[in-house]
Amino acid sequence: MLTFRRSTLAVTLAVTSCTAPHHDASRTRRYESSTGAVHHARLARLASDVASPRALRPLRAAEDTDGLHVVVSLEGRELWVLDGDDTIRTASVAVGMDSTLSYDGKVWNFETPRGTRRVIAKQANPTWAPPEWHYVEIAQSRHLRLVRLPEHEPYLLPDSSEILVRDSVVGLVQRGESFRPFAEGEEIVWDSTLYIPPLGSRQRHVEGELGHFRLDLGNGYLMHGTPHAESIGHPSSHGCIRLGDDDIAWLYRHVPVGTPVIIR
Repeated sequence: MLTFRRSTLAVTLAVTSCTAPHHDASRTRRYESSTGAVHHARLARLASDVASPRALRPLRAAEDTDGLHVVVSLEGRELWVLDGDDTIRTASVAVGMDSTLSYDGKVWNFETPRGTRRVIAKQANPTWAPPEWHYVEIAQSRHLRLVRLPEHEPYLLPDSSEILVRDSVVGLVQRGESFRPFAEGEEIVWDSTLYIPPLGSRQRHVEGELGHFRLDLGNGYLMHGTPHAESIGHPSSHGCIRLGDDDIAWLYRHVPVGTPVIIR
């Protein structure tokens, strides 16, 4: 019997919770003066908000940057939005878990790369297309076999049923029955086998996994929301920078395309 199940592994890896994250307004500071004395006072006060003084190094390294920019501390799991020397907003973030995954000769490194990027695009209500590593994680966790479904020809099951793609929809055709599409955003599991839908198919789209907004930093790296609020503040992502609902909504509204994002 073929079953269609929503994966619980991704939730487990991300630290399970669907409660809304709490934004502490006391950590959001606005400094109208840009004098050196005020700037260093801001650094001193922020030191009490992060895990260690070392986590402030990214902020100090960017203190001479002009204009609007974003700074992310991987060690402190903290994000700052600055306009020159003025801090406009701070937020806790989740960053890459710094682990690796391998399968069939491929190796994935789940880390958030350091360096300077720019916001190249923004999107509201984004849909996530799970990469191959998502299915590899599930299969390895549940001891399942993996099969990549072909896009242009049916895949024959042992009971003579077929899995096939019609108009970007993956579905099942059993003997004497019509085409039945699989549910979107759920895994296709049968007889200890996990079937990977083709890229571009509706079954390879997951609603809500990236929260309500995303800012694209290029090369597959994003700043985005998350339904897993308890992951914020931890190294729990696969490389992206996750934020709580209020924080990612603020970034979407106030950080334009082209803004530098300095990750240290």
